[in-house]
Amino acid sequence: MKILIATDGSSFSRAAIEKACDVAEERKDVSFKLVSISETAIPIASEPFAISAEYYQRLDNFALQKAQDAAREAEELIRDRFPEPAVEIITLVELGRPAPLIVYAAERWGADLIIVGSHGHGFWGRLALGSVSDAVLHHAPCSVLVATSRELRKRKNEDYAPLNLSLSQ
Repeated sequence: MKILIATDGSSFSRAAIEKACDVAEERKDVSFKLVSISETAIPIASEPFAISAEYYQRLDNFALQKAQDAAREAEELIRDRFPEPAVEIITLVELGRPAPLIVYAAERWGADLIIVGSHGHGFWGRLALGSVSDAVLHHAPCSVLVATSRELRKRKNEDYAPLNLSLSQ
């Protein structure tokens, strides 16, 4: 089974890695592809002052380093659970738009399952920020599992706790 895991180094990505390991425990032949993509720095046309191209290059270099660190950490987490060398772990680190690159990587690699973490922004957050997990879910060439972290589940449970209303008054 080929499992592609998207990671950005967050606790939400860690939940995706843990879920992927749980899914893979039942499999004999499993391989992982870790995809860590950081957005490129996009120059803003209406800047009141000029920012050099060197500054944007430094931002891109910082983002790329962060993506490499996230992929390295994810690989270490998987190796802790699967120390045997027969378990293949491939990493892909790039700059660009995460959702299309995750979908493209899954198509090219022939992934059976994509696992992504959810930041839990909700409806308005997805409108304002976009949602990588939502975009991957709707465009993926295979099944997608969206993992949530314990802290997100706890926060959502608190937000949607049943109201104590009495209808017979």
